[in-house]
Amino acid sequence: MIESMTGFGKAENEYGGKKISVEIKSLNSKQMDMTLRLPNACRKYEMALRACVAQRLVRGKTEVTITIEEAAPNVSALINRELLDSYHQQLLQTVDALHIPPPNNWLDILLNMPGVMQLDGYEIDAKEFDQIQTTLNQAIEKLIDFRRQEGSMLDAVFRDKIKRITQLLDAVGTFEAERLIRIKARLEEGLKQIEEKISIDRNRLEQEMIFYIEKLDVNEEKSRLSNHLRYFIETIDAEEAAGRKLGFIAQEIGREINTLGSKANQSDIQQLVVQMKDELEQIKEQILNVL
Repeated sequence: MIESMTGFGKAENEYGGKKISVEIKSLNSKQMDMTLRLPNACRKYEMALRACVAQRLVRGKTEVTITIEEAAPNVSALINRELLDSYHQQLLQTVDALHIPPPNNWLDILLNMPGVMQLDGYEIDAKEFDQIQTTLNQAIEKLIDFRRQEGSMLDAVFRDKIKRITQLLDAVGTFEAERLIRIKARLEEGLKQIEEKISIDRNRLEQEMIFYIEKLDVNEEKSRLSNHLRYFIETIDAEEAAGRKLGFIAQEIGREINTLGSKANQSDIQQLVVQMKDELEQIKEQILNVL
Protein backbone atom coordinates (compact mmCIF):
# COMPACT_ATOMS: atom_id res chain seq x y z
CA MET A 1 0.00 0.00 0.00
CA ILE A 2 1.42 3.36 -0.98
CA GLU A 3 1.53 6.40 1.31
CA SER A 4 1.57 10.09 0.55
CA MET A 5 4.35 12.30 1.92
CA THR A 6 1.75 14.92 2.85
CA GLY A 7 0.41 14.65 6.37
CA PHE A 8 -0.35 16.23 9.73
CA GLY A 9 -0.37 14.81 13.23
CA LYS A 10 -0.87 16.28 16.69
CA ALA A 11 -0.77 14.72 20.15
CA GLU A 12 -0.95 16.06 23.71
CA ASN A 13 -0.25 14.54 27.12
CA GLU A 14 0.18 15.78 30.68
CA TYR A 15 3.05 14.90 32.96
CA GLY A 16 4.13 16.40 36.29
CA GLY A 17 1.77 19.34 36.01
CA LYS A 18 3.01 20.19 32.51
CA LYS A 19 1.29 19.92 29.15
CA ILE A 20 3.38 18.29 26.43
CA SER A 21 2.27 19.01 22.85
CA VAL A 22 3.72 17.71 19.58
CA GLU A 23 2.72 18.85 16.10
CA ILE A 24 4.15 17.35 12.90
CA LYS A 25 3.59 18.48 9.33
CA SER A 26 5.11 16.89 6.24
CA LEU A 27 5.20 17.69 2.52
CA ASN A 28 6.89 16.01 -0.42
CA SER A 29 10.68 16.07 -0.71
CA LYS A 30 13.36 13.88 -2.31
CA GLN A 31 14.81 13.06 1.10
CA MET A 32 14.17 13.67 4.78
CA ASP A 33 14.35 17.44 5.31
CA MET A 34 13.53 18.03 8.96
CA THR A 35 13.00 21.18 11.00
CA LEU A 36 12.74 20.50 14.72
CA ARG A 37 11.55 23.16 17.18
CA LEU A 38 11.72 22.25 20.85
CA PRO A 39 12.33 23.87 24.26
CA ASN A 40 15.92 24.47 25.34
CA ALA A 41 15.44 21.97 28.16
CA CYS A 42 15.04 19.25 25.49
CA ARG A 43 18.18 20.11 23.53
CA LYS A 44 20.24 17.25 24.89
CA TYR A 45 17.65 14.83 23.50
CA GLU A 46 17.47 16.47 20.06
CA MET A 47 19.41 13.77 18.19
CA ALA A 48 17.28 10.99 19.68
CA LEU A 49 14.08 12.84 18.70
CA ARG A 50 15.36 13.46 15.17
CA ALA A 51 16.30 9.80 14.78
CA CYS A 52 12.82 8.72 15.89
CA VAL A 53 11.11 10.95 13.33
CA ALA A 54 13.49 10.06 10.48
CA GLN A 55 13.20 6.32 11.09
CA ARG A 56 9.42 6.30 10.99
CA LEU A 57 8.65 8.94 8.36
CA VAL A 58 11.52 8.06 5.95
CA ARG A 59 11.11 11.01 3.55
CA GLY A 60 9.47 14.40 3.30
CA LYS A 61 9.91 18.05 4.21
CA THR A 62 8.98 17.65 7.86
CA GLU A 63 8.32 20.26 10.55
CA VAL A 64 8.18 19.06 14.16
CA THR A 65 7.18 21.40 17.00
CA ILE A 66 7.42 20.26 20.62
CA THR A 67 6.13 22.55 23.38
CA ILE A 68 5.99 22.14 27.14
CA GLU A 69 3.63 24.44 29.05
CA GLU A 70 2.91 25.18 32.73
CA ALA A 71 6.33 24.56 34.20
CA ALA A 72 6.62 23.78 37.90
CA PRO A 73 6.03 26.79 40.26
CA ASN A 74 9.65 26.89 41.45
CA VAL A 75 10.90 27.40 37.89
CA SER A 76 11.43 30.98 36.71
CA ALA A 77 11.45 32.09 33.12
CA LEU A 78 14.31 34.13 31.68
CA ILE A 79 14.45 36.10 28.44
CA ASN A 80 17.61 35.85 26.40
CA ARG A 81 17.92 39.55 25.54
CA GLU A 82 20.96 39.15 23.34
CA LEU A 83 19.25 36.52 21.19
CA LEU A 84 16.00 38.53 21.12
CA ASP A 85 17.89 41.64 19.90
CA SER A 86 19.60 39.56 17.20
CA TYR A 87 16.26 38.22 15.97
CA HIS A 88 14.83 41.74 16.02
CA GLN A 89 17.63 43.16 13.86
CA GLN A 90 17.41 40.30 11.35
CA LEU A 91 13.65 40.68 11.03
CA LEU A 92 13.97 44.44 10.52
CA GLN A 93 16.51 43.85 7.74
CA THR A 94 14.17 41.30 6.14
CA VAL A 95 11.21 43.69 6.29
CA ASP A 96 13.28 46.43 4.64
CA ALA A 97 14.66 44.08 1.97
CA LEU A 98 11.19 42.79 1.03
CA HIS A 99 9.56 46.26 1.24
CA ILE A 100 6.74 45.01 3.42
CA PRO A 101 5.16 46.71 6.44
CA PRO A 102 6.50 45.60 9.85
CA PRO A 103 4.17 43.50 12.01
CA ASN A 104 2.21 45.00 14.87
CA ASN A 105 2.89 42.08 17.23
CA TRP A 106 6.71 42.30 17.41
CA LEU A 107 6.86 41.06 21.01
CA ASP A 108 4.71 37.98 20.43
CA ILE A 109 6.78 37.02 17.40
CA LEU A 110 10.13 37.52 19.15
CA LEU A 111 9.17 35.70 22.35
CA ASN A 112 8.17 32.65 20.29
CA MET A 113 11.47 32.49 18.41
CA PRO A 114 13.63 29.46 19.36
CA GLY A 115 15.77 30.00 22.46
CA VAL A 116 14.39 33.40 23.49
CA MET A 117 12.44 32.08 26.49
CA GLN A 118 14.58 30.04 28.86
CA LEU A 119 13.52 28.25 32.05
CA ASP A 120 16.00 28.81 34.85
CA GLY A 121 16.83 25.62 36.69
CA TYR A 122 14.47 23.47 34.63
CA GLU A 123 15.83 20.20 33.30
CA ILE A 124 14.04 17.25 31.78
CA ASP A 125 14.66 13.91 33.44
CA ALA A 126 14.54 10.48 31.81
CA LYS A 127 10.91 9.82 32.79
CA GLU A 128 9.74 13.13 31.36
CA PHE A 129 11.69 12.46 28.17
CA ASP A 130 9.94 9.09 27.89
CA GLN A 131 6.63 10.95 28.04
CA ILE A 132 7.81 13.40 25.37
CA GLN A 133 8.87 10.49 23.16
CA THR A 134 5.52 8.78 23.72
CA THR A 135 3.70 11.95 22.68
CA LEU A 136 5.96 12.27 19.64
CA ASN A 137 5.17 8.71 18.56
CA GLN A 138 1.45 9.35 18.99
CA ALA A 139 1.71 12.40 16.72
CA ILE A 140 3.71 10.35 14.21
CA GLU A 141 1.01 7.65 14.22
CA LYS A 142 -1.64 10.24 13.41
CA LEU A 143 0.49 11.66 10.62
CA ILE A 144 1.05 8.17 9.19
CA ASP A 145 -2.73 7.56 9.27
CA PHE A 146 -3.14 10.81 7.35
CA ARG A 147 -0.50 9.69 4.84
CA ARG A 148 -2.26 6.37 4.34
CA GLN A 149 -5.58 8.08 3.65
CA GLU A 150 -3.88 10.34 1.09
CA GLY A 151 -2.06 7.29 -0.30
CA SER A 152 -5.35 5.47 -0.78
CA MET A 153 -6.61 8.31 -2.97
CA LEU A 154 -3.35 8.32 -4.96
CA ASP A 155 -3.65 4.56 -5.38
CA ALA A 156 -7.08 4.98 -6.98
CA VAL A 157 -5.76 7.70 -9.30
CA PHE A 158 -2.80 5.58 -10.43
CA ARG A 159 -4.93 2.51 -11.12
CA ASP A 160 -7.38 4.57 -13.13
CA LYS A 161 -4.61 6.19 -15.21
CA ILE A 162 -2.78 2.90 -15.82
CA LYS A 163 -6.06 1.28 -16.86
CA ARG A 164 -6.68 4.13 -19.28
CA ILE A 165 -3.21 3.81 -20.84
CA THR A 166 -3.75 0.06 -21.16
CA GLN A 167 -7.03 0.68 -22.99
CA LEU A 168 -5.35 3.14 -25.34
CA LEU A 169 -2.56 0.65 -25.98
CA ASP A 170 -5.10 -2.05 -26.84
CA ALA A 171 -6.72 0.37 -29.27
CA VAL A 172 -3.44 0.67 -31.20
CA GLY A 173 -4.06 -2.80 -32.64
CA THR A 174 -7.22 -1.54 -34.32
CA PHE A 175 -5.16 0.65 -36.65
CA GLU A 176 -1.94 -1.35 -36.83
CA ALA A 177 -2.75 -3.68 -39.74
CA GLU A 178 -4.27 -0.85 -41.73
CA ARG A 179 -1.18 1.25 -41.06
CA LEU A 180 1.19 -1.32 -42.58
CA ILE A 181 -1.07 -1.82 -45.60
CA ARG A 182 -1.12 1.94 -46.21
CA ILE A 183 2.66 2.18 -45.89
CA LYS A 184 3.18 -0.69 -48.31
CA ALA A 185 0.69 0.76 -50.80
CA ARG A 186 2.35 4.16 -50.61
CA LEU A 187 5.74 2.62 -51.28
CA GLU A 188 4.39 0.63 -54.22
CA GLU A 189 2.83 3.74 -55.71
CA GLY A 190 6.05 5.65 -55.40
CA LEU A 191 8.01 2.84 -57.02
CA LYS A 192 5.64 2.68 -59.98
CA GLN A 193 6.33 6.32 -60.69
CA ILE A 194 10.09 5.81 -60.86
CA GLU A 195 10.19 2.26 -62.25
CA GLU A 196 9.67 3.52 -65.81
CA LYS A 197 12.72 5.77 -65.51
CA ILE A 198 15.21 3.44 -63.79
CA SER A 199 15.90 -0.28 -63.65
CA ILE A 200 14.96 -1.89 -60.33
CA ASP A 201 16.04 -5.23 -58.87
CA ARG A 202 12.68 -6.51 -57.62
CA ASN A 203 14.19 -9.17 -55.33
CA ARG A 204 16.45 -6.64 -53.65
CA LEU A 205 13.56 -4.21 -53.48
CA GLU A 206 11.34 -6.70 -51.68
CA GLN A 207 14.11 -7.41 -49.17
CA GLU A 208 14.53 -3.70 -48.50
CA MET A 209 10.77 -3.22 -48.12
CA ILE A 210 10.58 -6.08 -45.64
CA PHE A 211 13.45 -4.55 -43.66
CA TYR A 212 11.80 -1.12 -43.76
CA ILE A 213 8.42 -2.42 -42.63
CA GLU A 214 10.06 -4.42 -39.83
CA LYS A 215 11.61 -1.19 -38.58
CA LEU A 216 8.12 0.29 -38.42
CA ASP A 217 6.76 -2.68 -36.47
CA VAL A 218 5.70 -1.62 -32.95
CA ASN A 219 4.95 -5.02 -31.41
CA GLU A 220 8.11 -4.96 -29.30
CA GLU A 221 7.30 -1.49 -27.95
CA LYS A 222 3.74 -2.58 -27.21
CA SER A 223 4.99 -5.65 -25.34
CA ARG A 224 7.48 -3.67 -23.24
CA LEU A 225 4.93 -0.96 -22.50
CA SER A 226 2.40 -3.58 -21.40
CA ASN A 227 5.00 -5.14 -19.09
CA HIS A 228 5.87 -1.75 -17.55
CA LEU A 229 2.20 -0.98 -16.92
CA ARG A 230 1.74 -4.33 -15.20
CA TYR A 231 4.93 -3.85 -13.16
CA PHE A 232 3.70 -0.41 -12.01
CA ILE A 233 0.58 -1.95 -10.46
CA GLU A 234 2.57 -4.86 -8.98
CA THR A 235 4.89 -2.37 -7.29
CA ILE A 236 1.93 -0.48 -5.80
CA ASP A 237 0.56 -3.74 -4.39
CA ALA A 238 3.81 -5.22 -3.12
CA GLU A 239 6.08 -2.48 -1.78
CA GLU A 240 6.12 0.22 0.86
CA ALA A 241 7.91 3.55 0.28
CA ALA A 242 7.72 2.84 -3.45
CA GLY A 243 7.72 6.46 -4.65
CA ARG A 244 11.20 6.47 -6.17
CA LYS A 245 10.68 3.10 -7.85
CA LEU A 246 7.35 4.17 -9.30
CA GLY A 247 9.08 7.25 -10.67
CA PHE A 248 11.65 5.09 -12.48
CA ILE A 249 8.92 2.84 -13.91
CA ALA A 250 7.00 5.90 -15.12
CA GLN A 251 10.13 7.05 -16.96
CA GLU A 252 10.32 3.68 -18.74
CA ILE A 253 6.62 3.88 -19.61
CA GLY A 254 7.23 7.32 -21.12
CA ARG A 255 10.18 6.05 -23.13
CA GLU A 256 8.12 3.28 -24.73
CA ILE A 257 5.20 5.62 -25.45
CA ASN A 258 7.57 8.07 -27.17
CA THR A 259 9.11 5.29 -29.29
CA LEU A 260 5.67 4.02 -30.21
CA GLY A 261 4.69 7.49 -31.35
CA SER A 262 7.83 8.05 -33.41
CA LYS A 263 7.53 4.67 -35.18
CA ALA A 264 3.78 4.76 -35.73
CA ASN A 265 3.78 7.05 -38.75
CA GLN A 266 -0.01 7.00 -38.63
CA SER A 267 -2.28 9.79 -37.40
CA ASP A 268 -4.80 7.60 -35.54
CA ILE A 269 -2.07 5.86 -33.53
CA GLN A 270 -0.31 9.15 -32.85
CA GLN A 271 -3.55 10.53 -31.43
CA LEU A 272 -3.69 7.56 -29.06
CA VAL A 273 -0.07 8.23 -28.12
CA VAL A 274 -0.89 11.85 -27.26
CA GLN A 275 -3.67 10.65 -24.95
CA MET A 276 -1.28 8.15 -23.32
CA LYS A 277 1.21 10.96 -22.68
CA ASP A 278 -1.49 13.07 -21.08
CA GLU A 279 -2.44 10.25 -18.69
CA LEU A 280 1.24 9.59 -17.90
CA GLU A 281 1.95 13.25 -17.11
CA GLN A 282 -0.83 13.18 -14.53
CA ILE A 283 0.76 10.07 -13.00
CA LYS A 284 4.17 11.75 -12.84
CA GLU A 285 2.72 14.80 -11.11
CA GLN A 286 1.17 12.64 -8.38
CA ILE A 287 4.23 10.37 -7.97
CA LEU A 288 6.06 13.40 -6.50
CA ASN A 289 3.75 13.06 -3.47
CA VAL A 290 4.34 9.32 -2.95
CA LEU A 291 6.56 8.18 -0.09
